[in-house]
Amino acid sequence: MAGPDSPARTGGALVPGGGRDLDRLKQEIQRRAERGMPPLGGISAEDARAALSSIRSLDREEWAEAWTNCGERHWAAAESLASGDRGGARERYWQAWRLFHFARWPTENTPAKRRARQRALDAFRAYARLLDPPMEIVRLPFEGGEIVGYLRLPANVRPAPVVLGIAGLDSRKEDVAAQTESYLKRGLGLLALDMPGTGESPHAFAETGSDRIFSAALDHLAARPDVDVGRIVVQGRSWSGYWAAKLAITERGRLRGAVMHGGPIHHYFRPDWLTGSLATGEYLYDYLEAKCAMHGAHGLDELIARMRPFSLLESGLLDEPSAPMLLVNGARDSQVPIADLYLLLEHGDPKAIRLFPGGHMGNIPLVFETVIPWLRQKLERQT
Repeated sequence: MAGPDSPARTGGALVPGGGRDLDRLKQEIQRRAERGMPPLGGISAEDARAALSSIRSLDREEWAEAWTNCGERHWAAAESLASGDRGGARERYWQAWRLFHFARWPTENTPAKRRARQRALDAFRAYARLLDPPMEIVRLPFEGGEIVGYLRLPANVRPAPVVLGIAGLDSRKEDVAAQTESYLKRGLGLLALDMPGTGESPHAFAETGSDRIFSAALDHLAARPDVDVGRIVVQGRSWSGYWAAKLAITERGRLRGAVMHGGPIHHYFRPDWLTGSLATGEYLYDYLEAKCAMHGAHGLDELIARMRPFSLLESGLLDEPSAPMLLVNGARDSQVPIADLYLLLEHGDPKAIRLFPGGHMGNIPLVFETVIPWLRQKLERQT
């Protein structure tokens, strides 16, 4: 997790994307809540309206407290239901988590946002305790710290195939783990992990060699009798698509496949793209702050310097053999250049691709209809 000297801990005012002022930012957030769009998916229009009505400025503390206060109301309702109505309590804890989670979004750079992060963890784990089949909190010692993840396996499949799901720049492993029902009903387990430099990752800042976190997670899965070590795939979302693409090459002997969903590969790390992408209206606010927090950078110039070594093209990896890969994104992505997806097609082994209309990551419901069947096919038993 980010340490006390993280450059993200700067306080101050939100920096809205797309040049929005306060009113236009609030309007866009309300619109996304009403349509279930990222990063507001799962937050009701009513809760969004209530939180926004109490906000009078772009002060980060004020924003975090407004969303946290809405989450606390759901938490209190969940606590009152916990002894007699497990289903009702589970739903209220889930709603509390969504609000606390957005209160800390996209990075924890004020005291109120850091408190919201802890409340989000509290609420999600209270929700997870009420699931059937259960969700296991996995804690693995690693380089003086620990890898923390969520593992949930289908009830009647042993040993179970598993998807190693990695969260993105501003999402967290809880976002990934919250989708387990979609996997379980298709007979697939899911291990959800934070990306390096985010959440509870043992690496406070992302490094080019941080994929060893995921290699250690694969070691853990290989040692479990309830997991089918021969049927594991990795799925990366947004920034973590980078790690999925890299693991498809470096861990190809242990993976049935990899989903690279909207991740950076090479062009993203160029100074011109990094600078220009900060103005995108797709991203609500604090885009630079979130990127700097992940890389331990103090400002754009240092971010550019720290990101440059991440290019998979310049590292020479792209022409090596890989596990089967599915490449997915929206054709008009303004956060990650679509050229990075095409670059993957030009190097290494042949790959499958699915482009969707729209921006970053494409239409999420349609993406799931594409990705899940591909995962199932790759994880079928081989006779």
